[in-house]
Amino acid sequence: MNPSTALATSIVDELVRCGVRDAVLCPGSRNAPLAFALHAADTARLLRLHVRIDERSAAFLALGIAMRAQRPVPVVCTSGTAAANLHPAVLEADRSGTPLLAITADRPVELRDTGAGQTVDQHRLFGTAVRHFAEISAGAAAPRCRSTVDRVVAAALGSLSGSPGPVQLNVPLRDPLVPDHPGGDPGRPAGAPWCAVPTGGEFTAPLPLDPAAPTLVVAGQGGTGPVPPQLPVLAEPGSPLWSRSLRSGPLLLPAALDGRAPRLLPEQVVVLGRPTLHRSVQRLLADDRVAVFAVPPVSSGRIRPLWTDVPGSVRAVGGVPANWSPEPGFGAAWQKADRMACRALDSALGSGARMSGPVLARALLAAVPSGSQVFAGPSNAIRDLALGAEPRADVEVLANRGVAGIDGVVSTAIGAALVHPGPSYALLGDLTFLHDSNGLFAGPDEPRPDLALVVANDDGGSIFALLEQGAPAHAAAFERIFGTPQHADLRHVCAAAGVAHTRVGDLDDLVGALCSGGGLRVVEVLVDRADRRALHEKLQNAVESAARRAVGRVRDVVAPS
Repeated sequence: MNPSTALATSIVDELVRCGVRDAVLCPGSRNAPLAFALHAADTARLLRLHVRIDERSAAFLALGIAMRAQRPVPVVCTSGTAAANLHPAVLEADRSGTPLLAITADRPVELRDTGAGQTVDQHRLFGTAVRHFAEISAGAAAPRCRSTVDRVVAAALGSLSGSPGPVQLNVPLRDPLVPDHPGGDPGRPAGAPWCAVPTGGEFTAPLPLDPAAPTLVVAGQGGTGPVPPQLPVLAEPGSPLWSRSLRSGPLLLPAALDGRAPRLLPEQVVVLGRPTLHRSVQRLLADDRVAVFAVPPVSSGRIRPLWTDVPGSVRAVGGVPANWSPEPGFGAAWQKADRMACRALDSALGSGARMSGPVLARALLAAVPSGSQVFAGPSNAIRDLALGAEPRADVEVLANRGVAGIDGVVSTAIGAALVHPGPSYALLGDLTFLHDSNGLFAGPDEPRPDLALVVANDDGGSIFALLEQGAPAHAAAFERIFGTPQHADLRHVCAAAGVAHTRVGDLDDLVGALCSGGGLRVVEVLVDRADRRALHEKLQNAVESAARRAVGRVRDVVAPS
């Protein structure tokens, strides 16, 4: 089956699974794959198809059906002015709160801005009138396609905002546009939607979890909930559940996924909030051996509480069951593996003479007094905190993880410190510090925070050393285009802003600098980045070796799979 036909077939099939019973179609060439799929669904009596030759009229027809039936109704059209003619009905659906699905076929992305016929910018064509916009291109993986359709329908029904209304699904399609071979993705069994989403904007309905299945909880920004104590938790710094997190968890996951520690592989994962930090966690969520369920992040005002589902693997969205009592053996296995892995981690971190990012993060979090606030910068800073520091329930950790950019970190940390009743600290890299160093400047009458900005100065962007760009094959170009050393003297930057500056080179000096004085100040810590990649490989190997020993010791706890 060609990619455009496969995509259209999956879209229509998932619409039916989401409760669509009527669809309105306008004839066209670019939307032909969708037309064939709708015709097949109509022939199979899965839905009732209505064909109209005028897009404006067709959209209002769909509006009328949706208004009376209180069900989502798609209107499907070709590209160009055809899509623009849906706009009047979309505006009416916006004001009336009617779940109208504007499905606009589009030319492939590579034809945009080339002068190709019937090609306009259809991206967010209806502006703020729609509750949600999404785009799926031919060739997209079937799980992601189906998950996107579920999210679009949920938005139309008001599940993402509490307010039903129109949505736009833009579908770029490439030739061939007619069916060839039969086939296609079968979807979930028994005609179920790919991701079950509660209707009406309520996300408290209990998730359909199996209490007997080995279960892992993954928590990111905004992730919280009544998690039973026997469950293993992998939480990012900044998550309300970080104090419960198994510190070595992200390093243990590759061994579980690749069969080196199979007893640590869960059968189901509950995702709380928006985890974005660890690649191993993203691998886990994309693994088809694992059933994934999501609890959306806490959001004030219930404004679009989007759940994390990058691979399109989430089976249902809801809340953690209040009286859930999972089997404890799997959690015990993870606890034992984590204890041994953390001992191996700490031993490996303590064996080197050089100051490293994880060692600095560990020392910082251990040294701050109870009731402190620690703001974690992006890139290596928050990863070093996750890897090196022992989570503390009496210290609040904050981070900009919404988009996780390098910009504005100094200013954000100052803002958070100004409203925190106790001492505040921030951990950030030298490039992050320089990027927002103007945040140090404020007028003489402005409030000043009690904030120590701890700058791990490794003279460049060492995060790239851990990525594909840091491989030895790219060493010749690495320093100039990724390492980007600035050779900046932070003393002069601080002096220009009238901010106290201290430079330290060892842990004893660090603790002394943190405990001395108050107000806004910068503590610069010289960190070596030459062996950053080698250090992480060493830590990964140490953790995996400990995991294999730990798994061997828990055979009596976890039944063989």
